Amino acid sequence: MTSLAVTAPYGTAAAASAGSTTTSARTDAAGESAWAGELDKQPTTLTELRREAQKAYKSIEDANRALVARQKKFGNVEKQLAAKLQRLQEATAELNKMRKPLSDLVSSVYQDPSLDGISPFFRAGTNGTDTLRRIADLDHLVAGRNSVLGDAVKLLERQQQLAQEAQELRAASLLQEAQLNAQVAALRKRSSTLVRSLTKALIKMGVKIGKGTQGAGGCDPTRISQAEQYPNGLLPQNILCPLPQAGEELRADAAIAFADLNLAYKKRFGTSMCVSDSYRSLSEQQAVYYRRPGFAATPGKSNHGLGLAVDLCGGVQIFRSVQFNWLEANSKRYGWIHPDWAYHSPFEPWHWEYDPKLGAQL
Repeated sequence: MTSLAVTAPYGTAAAASAGSTTTSARTDAAGESAWAGELDKQPTTLTELRREAQKAYKSIEDANRALVARQKKFGNVEKQLAAKLQRLQEATAELNKMRKPLSDLVSSVYQDPSLDGISPFFRAGTNGTDTLRRIADLDHLVAGRNSVLGDAVKLLERQQQLAQEAQELRAASLLQEAQLNAQVAALRKRSSTLVRSLTKALIKMGVKIGKGTQGAGGCDPTRISQAEQYPNGLLPQNILCPLPQAGEELRADAAIAFADLNLAYKKRFGTSMCVSDSYRSLSEQQAVYYRRPGFAATPGKSNHGLGLAVDLCGGVQIFRSVQFNWLEANSKRYGWIHPDWAYHSPFEPWHWEYDPKLGAQL
């Protein structure tokens, strides 16, 4: 299995900035792109193909979550800015209402031709003290008018600043949203490419894969989350992936790991592993349970019903045989284990299980 390399590029992204209002946006973009980047090496085995396909699919889910979070965050920020602009408008209206009498009086002094300039403040017959008092009043009116104009200018500038910030934030958000969408598209393409390569490799090994979603049927490892949604023993046929052994099938990740393990076993012993049982439907579990009491799990509770267990023959079923010992020493490298209970209660040297957590670490 040295010809399974995939050369499809991996999605990349660059964070964007749009002025002083986008500092937090750039920080978010950096966090969102943490899962994106180039692979250190191209997958060359079934296990690596399966792992990278699942990794790409998980990245798609992460990118979609980041996109939804970004849209939600920008929506909240936009609402806050709109509310702030509304409050500024209300404050402007209130200020104008409070200062309007003063503004009207000053305007009338300077603009009404009938008042003859500032003559109303300097009536004939007034003494020096009255004149000084009226000059002071006039200064106060002028200062008040200037204050009204100054406050209005500041409010207008603030409104313009907030409007600009909102525009910059929208532009940055739309750009980053487009980048995330591009990442999702690139990751989908990579995931599909890996699944196709995986399918070709399995077919090359003699695995008869039926037609299904994206041409991979149940052998698409990105669909294992769907398998987890079904009850034990009730997995639909399009969720199950065939094994190299005719008539046997498991959940996609378990089947792919088993096929890879089978290659190593065949290289060591010259023949494929012998499988006497794999996935069992609920009705099959019931039949085995009543036929072999004490040697089968309660129907609906067996790992066979989850598509994660096999019963082996061909020498493996003999405790401490060469085949058993080899499998015990090597199976964990492929995510397969002989569970502790099978060593003693009940004693089942033929029973082996795939551990998804262990497989995810490979």
